[in-house]
Amino acid sequence: MDTVDTPPLVAGANRAQTGAILGAMRAVAEASGPASHDDKLALQSAERFVFGHEAPLAFDTIPAVAPATLSAALAGSDLGEDALKFLTVMAFIDGSLDKTKIAAVLRYAKALGIDERYLDEIREAAQGRLQEALADMTRSNMESITGRPWSSGDASKWLLPYQGAPDLALAQRFEALGLLAPQTFGHAFWTHFKENAYAFPGEPQALNAAFSVPHDSVHVLTGYDTKPRGELLASTFTAAMHRKYPMAGHILPVIFSWHLKVQINSVAKDASGALDPQEFWHAWAAGAAAKSDTFAPTWNFWAYVDQRLRVVRETLSIPATGLDAATH
Repeated sequence: MDTVDTPPLVAGANRAQTGAILGAMRAVAEASGPASHDDKLALQSAERFVFGHEAPLAFDTIPAVAPATLSAALAGSDLGEDALKFLTVMAFIDGSLDKTKIAAVLRYAKALGIDERYLDEIREAAQGRLQEALADMTRSNMESITGRPWSSGDASKWLLPYQGAPDLALAQRFEALGLLAPQTFGHAFWTHFKENAYAFPGEPQALNAAFSVPHDSVHVLTGYDTKPRGELLASTFTAAMHRKYPMAGHILPVIFSWHLKVQINSVAKDASGALDPQEFWHAWAAGAAAKSDTFAPTWNFWAYVDQRLRVVRETLSIPATGLDAATH
């Protein structure tokens, strides 16, 4: 795990509150049997990156906490919504659609008085309505990216707009980034596309620039690669950075795609077991610490391309997460 300092995701909670949240996370992990090794790693990582505890407690010293107890511990604070997100992630650490764990999460949601879109998604998935859940994840993701309601069910048409209408001038503009100095953000972006054999926006097989530019900027800035583990972490970083349907539109879709091996749409790929229980919370905390949002309408990719990659990372307060130390 990287040792670079990252501000804790939840800095304002006292020890009683963090203990209650961790105890509820343990309870979800153990809802259908003993906690796994990955469950224990996830709790240790959450202690460090979510709450900033330098010396994590031993798993067995964290008592399980019931829904009513968690609700009482968090009363008068605004920690309930974050806590429920953490509990939801714990339900999927072991890479399965565990109905018992999901039912446990929903009991905590009821006790906390929280009703969010992502809870409907996991409820539908647990009740056998997987396609309905996946369809809403797609809608949430598209609404998060485009900033407007998504009425079309076919995201692939939006994601692949150049198949029938190439924009060669746009593609050439991206190709020209290869002429920049190797230390620049723009050159690193160009290299990222070349090494992964990606088509530049504007080329017939390319993804929509409105998605690929902010998404692949996250890969370049964080250093997370494009293997399943890296894709899941890049989207986790994005969820904390962008905060528009973070769970329904980003976290759950990549957990289902890359960890549960469920293909969400014709463009998305899938894999199993890609959730890194230690680095996951680091990526989330790092995204929350970022000073700029690459998916925001005001994000100007071209304003940064001439700057050194190291400087861009420092300017945007993006900690070294999946970075290789030589890339500056």
